Amino acid sequence: MAHRERVGPQRAAPGAEMNAPAPTLVPDARQAEARHLAQVYGQLPLEPVSGRGAYLRCADGRRLLDLYGGHAVCALGYGHPRVLEALRRQAGELMFTSNVNALRVRARAADKLAEFAPDGLDWVFFVNSGAEANENALRLACRSTGRRRVVALEHGFHGRSAAAAAVTWRARERWYGFPDTPFDVTFVPRDDAAGAVAAIDDETAAVIIEPIQGIAGAYVLQSDYVRALRAACDQHGALLIADEVQCGMGRSGKPFAIEHTGVVPDMLTTAKALGAGFPCSALIMSRALGDQLPIGDMGSTFGGGPLACAVIEAVLDTIREEGLLQQAAMREKEIRANCLAGPVLGIRGRGMLLGLECRTSAREVRDALLHRDILTGTSSDASWLRVMPPLTLRASEAMQLAEALGAIGQNGT
Repeated sequence: MAHRERVGPQRAAPGAEMNAPAPTLVPDARQAEARHLAQVYGQLPLEPVSGRGAYLRCADGRRLLDLYGGHAVCALGYGHPRVLEALRRQAGELMFTSNVNALRVRARAADKLAEFAPDGLDWVFFVNSGAEANENALRLACRSTGRRRVVALEHGFHGRSAAAAAVTWRARERWYGFPDTPFDVTFVPRDDAAGAVAAIDDETAAVIIEPIQGIAGAYVLQSDYVRALRAACDQHGALLIADEVQCGMGRSGKPFAIEHTGVVPDMLTTAKALGAGFPCSALIMSRALGDQLPIGDMGSTFGGGPLACAVIEAVLDTIREEGLLQQAAMREKEIRANCLAGPVLGIRGRGMLLGLECRTSAREVRDALLHRDILTGTSSDASWLRVMPPLTLRASEAMQLAEALGAIGQNGT
């Protein structure tokens, strides 16, 4: 067996401390990960060790205002007491049982999520990640229509599994890896209603959209465009899927971002903020779709587990009882009013999913903000910085971003 060097403290023999060699320095977290973890992530020079509210504490003692939230995951910030209590209580009672057993906590989570969702979306299927929710939505669309073509939008991102990645813009050229996609895909321009509608016909199983394209830099689809897609789906018997993995769960100032358009999709997927840091996701669908599902048609080992459902229930209760939809809309107004400063030319997005257009590279602005102890994110568009704070963000924290941008200056340094 190959020898492996031990890293970390070891117990010394009594009296050996006086003659012991200098201690070996423990590597930083990135070096430690590099021993055995596949090196597939570009990582920042940070090692978070704890979090509270909108702030991260790092191993070197730095305290960062986190406006990135782990890809829009930490919707309630860090250490929210309601989420922690839900986890502690449920773990102490029942940590896991499979879906072969009915659970009241699962029923409550589904009831509250269906109530939170747009009217007409009544059936919930719990899974574990945004990609898995989208995978099931696409599979259900093909299965229920008997068709094998899906229309997706340019610049969209839907996940890294086979079907979800098939409808992700330019995934096949960059990293897809599978020899074939599970169905035919047609990509259409965003906000070109005529071009999109022309691509939807009687062979189309589904159209999948993000009402706010998060990774594309918080690009908001026009309401008229979304309504045209809905009408074309209705005309041709195709299903409309709203991917709200990043933009849903109150982040836009409404429960789900598609509600800003007045359109109700046939299926809606949600994840990330749904668990506020605990891995979980859901496919929410119309009663017409849910009613046709036979026993065994869909399944998940961990989806809808008791821990996940306890957290989902706590997140939904917190959003409602703390008025976080209204707070997200209020913080958006403050950021729009104060953050057109320094390197920022424009702001787009909604609520707590915003894109800041930069005069220089967004990466340079992100690094300059990080130098000032503020964590933000880049996007697939090199000019757009992403800001995805918790819904609990305070006015003083929004002003901290504005002041830092003003201090950076127009050149982004």
